[in-house]
Amino acid sequence: MISSVLSIGKSDIGRFLFASETIRAGDCILKVPFNVQISPDMLPSPIRDLLGDEIGNVAKVALVILLEQKLGSDSKWAPYIIRLPKPWEMHNTIFWSERELEMIRKISLFEESLNQRSQIEREFLAIKQALETFPEIIDSINFDDFMHAYALVTSRAWRSTKGDSLIPFADFLNHDGASKSLVLNDDDKQLSEVIADRDYAPGEHVLIRYGKYSNATLMLDFGFALPYNIHDQVLVQVKTVEDDPLARRKLELWQRSCTSTTKYVNGIYFPGNSFTIREVKSATGKGRGLPQSLRAFARILSCTSPQELNDLCTEAANGDGRLARIPLKNLNREVEAHQILLSQFKQHVEEYEASIEALWPVDSPCSCKKMAQRRLMAQHLLTGELRILKSATAWLNNYCDTI
Repeated sequence: MISSVLSIGKSDIGRFLFASETIRAGDCILKVPFNVQISPDMLPSPIRDLLGDEIGNVAKVALVILLEQKLGSDSKWAPYIIRLPKPWEMHNTIFWSERELEMIRKISLFEESLNQRSQIEREFLAIKQALETFPEIIDSINFDDFMHAYALVTSRAWRSTKGDSLIPFADFLNHDGASKSLVLNDDDKQLSEVIADRDYAPGEHVLIRYGKYSNATLMLDFGFALPYNIHDQVLVQVKTVEDDPLARRKLELWQRSCTSTTKYVNGIYFPGNSFTIREVKSATGKGRGLPQSLRAFARILSCTSPQELNDLCTEAANGDGRLARIPLKNLNREVEAHQILLSQFKQHVEEYEASIEALWPVDSPCSCKKMAQRRLMAQHLLTGELRILKSATAWLNNYCDTI
């Protein structure tokens, strides 16, 4: 059921849906039954039975797309398949050249992009090996085609009890991080639906929220970035103080105190001294404070003797068990702990500013339309994460000055 007040538009960034008549908040604008969605269940059972657990749902849906493309106009999905973005229209960072990736080398998205590309290749090889008894299928699929299909799924699929599924027509809806409208799944009625979260006047783009995604995730999985993303965040790795004879003991103590010694972000495990920060509270009360775990780690790093480390352990044992979660009794040491963070954050700020400065001009001779688009995405990403780092630096300055 597609509401008659929705119309399809097309722009430089692809298709979108707009209101042809007034839409009211609470109106159901589309319903798509599960049985007309592209899911892993659509794979022929002889093929599905050969694919092991090392091949994920995204790869399986990608294979469905490739099989339907092979059928051409004989596929019942042909009207949908031919309207999916072509490889040259997609800007996911897995498609970026070495030179383009160089724009984001200093941040975690660089490694995440290379890791996802490697993951896609591993799944492609696993599929080829599993389906070696179907040469008519495998011989007609190359890695570039598979990576394109894989990116189509990551950028357009929604997750439900059926796994990852492509929902025709729903994927024309574009993203607004502030929207409260989502693709909802009703297992009882066996359908997905979208409810308008606000009123729309005729001609307005109808938007939903894909998720509370940072620009790094949007660039990796969806191929775009927002000029200002309220869900932006930065992954920072805090280093031990140089030439600290207690550095190893401090890291071991921290790892023992953590519920998890690694952080899993976009397919990569980062060490336990990595922390995710978002926009930090300022004088206006905007955002949130620095993570307590980050400040606790800084307090451990500030210790200058084994006795101080033992005192922190004793304090934790007599409290709620969490290490260094309350301000140090020695205020000078509390300031030193936060100045360790301040010093490293200032260095990150300088690196980000240098990366932004190094972006080649949009109007340079080498900037074709595709490269200019990706440069703009890199700029949105870097400036967003720089904004967060600066807010953290301002908060640290204020905290140290207040003490």
